[in-house]
Amino acid sequence: MSTESNFPVLLLVEDEYLLVPILEDALSAEGFNVVTSHDGTSALQELEARATEFKAVITDIRLGTGPSGWDVGRRARELVPSMPVIYMSGDSAHDWSANGVPESVMLQKPFVGAQLITAVATLLNSTSATESAPNDPSKPSS
Repeated sequence: MSTESNFPVLLLVEDEYLLVPILEDALSAEGFNVVTSHDGTSALQELEARATEFKAVITDIRLGTGPSGWDVGRRARELVPSMPVIYMSGDSAHDWSANGVPESVMLQKPFVGAQLITAVATLLNSTSATESAPNDPSKPSS
C-alpha cells in the first residue's frame, strides 16, 4: 500500500495471511496507511529502517520461528519510547502483564475491527496528549 504523508502509518505484524487483509481493510477504512510484516524478523527490519515513520505498532504475539510480538513491541519502544503498541493474541493474553510494554493494549482474538480501531485511536490520542502536555519537565519549553 502507498503511504501518503498526511495519513498516519501503522506497522501491522501478523503471520496469519488470511487475517492480514481483514485487519488492513479495517484500518485503511479509518484513514490509516498500513505497512505489513508477516514475521518478527521482517517487523524488526521495518522498525530499524523507519521507526519514526510509524505512529503505532500492532502485533500478534506468536509469529512462528524467530522474534515474537513481545520482542517487536520492546524494540519499537527502544527506538521510539512513546510508540503506541497493540498486541493481539488468541492464547497469550495471560502473559501480557509480564511481557508487554507499559501502557500497551492487548486484544484477545477473535475481536471485531471496531475494537482494533478503538485501541489504536485511544493510544494515539493518549500519546498526542502526553507529547503536547505544557508542563512536562522532560521537554524543553519553546
